[in-house]
Amino acid sequence: MGILEDAIYNAKTAAGFVGKKAEKFVDISKLTISAAELSSEISKKCEILGRVVYEAKTSDKCYDKAIAELVEKISDLKGQLDSVNKLIAETKNRVKCPNCSTVNSRDAIFCGKCGERLRNSEDMLQPDEIEEPKKTEKNTVEASTEE
Repeated sequence: MGILEDAIYNAKTAAGFVGKKAEKFVDISKLTISAAELSSEISKKCEILGRVVYEAKTSDKCYDKAIAELVEKISDLKGQLDSVNKLIAETKNRVKCPNCSTVNSRDAIFCGKCGERLRNSEDMLQPDEIEEPKKTEKNTVEASTEE
């Protein structure tokens, strides 16, 4: 029965891992859809802004208030899009280079494309924070034979 119990335990562990990966995939998919919707909305607002500016330039009417409202709405949408893209990158364990916008792995210190520093020195482990290797019986034996 020991082998059967081990097989069941391994199957449950694997199923849990697959479930977590699937959940992460669904989260990324939802965020990607949200980003696409925001991008579409930004495009629509920019198109409307273009029409309003054209009307303002070709007529004697004043559209300053409408232009200001559209610009503010577009700025808000771009902020939301940046937030969603940041969440996507965090969910994928990625970071975007502040210089060239290339996506790099979260553990990268420098950008793989332009070489820009991705993490501040505060984000990296300080020498006193790095754990010493745990002494094992083998290390203890080697140390005592060297003395």
